[in-house]
Amino acid sequence: MTSAVISVRGQGGANDEAGRIQALELAWNHALEGKDSKALDMLLGNNMVSVDIDGSVSNKSEFLASIKAPDYQPSQAVIEQSNVQMYGNAAVVVGVFRVKGMEKGKPYVHRERFVDTWIKANGTWQCVATTGTLITAKQPAD
Repeated sequence: MTSAVISVRGQGGANDEAGRIQALELAWNHALEGKDSKALDMLLGNNMVSVDIDGSVSNKSEFLASIKAPDYQPSQAVIEQSNVQMYGNAAVVVGVFRVKGMEKGKPYVHRERFVDTWIKANGTWQCVATTGTLITAKQPAD
């Protein structure tokens, strides 16, 4: 089991809200592992935009379709570290995410730096933007 480093910024109620955001991030990981597009649908805002590690951009329906694709088979999704910054009814989460599984018949392990933007509207938090950048091992200079 991997330990996660999680930090929150804010005072009083802001810490409670940051804790809610952390719980939603965890629910997102569980939904990915289970390919549960219905759970993800509830976590994502209708106008959500996703920028993937390859630079491609997708909207909510495209993102959900990619999770349901038969070629996408995640077996583990873990946040290794994250930090939540609260801004009233908005929150920004910056962290490191690791996912492993099979894609198009080949095993993979990706570590990504991610930034998720959450907005609270009508009492409900939803992610409206997510971006991931692949963390690659640095090569020594010649």
